[in-house]
Amino acid sequence: MNATQMPPVVHVGAEVPLCSARYREHVTLHPWQDDPAFPGRHATALIAKAPVTAAIIESLPELRHIAVYGVGYDKIDRAAARARGIAITNTPGPTDGCVADMAFALLLAAARGIAAGDRYVREGRWLQGAFPLMPRIHSRPMGILGMGRIGREIARRAEAFGMPVLYHNRRPVPGVPYAYRDSALSLARDCELLMVACPGGEATRHLVNAEVLAALGPRGIVVNIARGTVIDEAALITALQSRTIAAAGLDVFEHEPEVPAALMALDNAVLMPHRGGGTIETWEECADMVIANLLAHFAGQALPNPIPED
Repeated sequence: MNATQMPPVVHVGAEVPLCSARYREHVTLHPWQDDPAFPGRHATALIAKAPVTAAIIESLPELRHIAVYGVGYDKIDRAAARARGIAITNTPGPTDGCVADMAFALLLAAARGIAAGDRYVREGRWLQGAFPLMPRIHSRPMGILGMGRIGREIARRAEAFGMPVLYHNRRPVPGVPYAYRDSALSLARDCELLMVACPGGEATRHLVNAEVLAALGPRGIVVNIARGTVIDEAALITALQSRTIAAAGLDVFEHEPEVPAALMALDNAVLMPHRGGGTIETWEECADMVIANLLAHFAGQALPNPIPED
């Protein structure tokens, strides 16, 4: 099939060359433009690498499928899509293990002061005295907020560290062998290490608030590899500054890529630029899942990865 025969697909968000090269083997990509003369205006499918607003949906009168690149779809205006009968797919699975790896990397870095220790050595301060002792990680109780696929991957890694695992979810997960807690607060009261792995959106906005952070206690560590909105960022900064909790490891932020200067100034916070699932292999696998969803759409077949509510 030559380029003129490939079906048109709108792309919202910055293109990733590694992914776009794969897409262009099957479709003609049109980066979205807010312009009535936009050449992809009559495309029936869209790849979402950034928020898709009601205005974008309205600008594409023939749109029938939004293929989200990634697991999270909280930045898609689902009400606008639903009103038009537009199907939404995502790419669950490939990133789970890598996100869980990042969660543990952040936990170890925050708990053992790895970023601070690196600076300590590079700045020559080791010559002036020993680096402070830090609490150990293995065998300490871990609470996981959200026992979905990623939560279960984190729990598997926690078992290897000899950690008792507790979790909070909207409801208990059948077949999961870990202790359930009925709220984020009760979970925080019973653990010292809190992994945030739940979906974003209004239902979980600021679920981890000042009260939850205080319940973790002064040895507590919070790691967020979910969505920045799940943690009240201002309350977290206060808790870190006052040592209400010991440390935090963050891959996501409330208003990313903007990160508060007060947070960047803290030695007890380890920060990453939202790269939990960002490995070469997972990005390639996610691109291939997007392609599978698109090809099914164009063939009139059942979509392989509709979002759960669809």
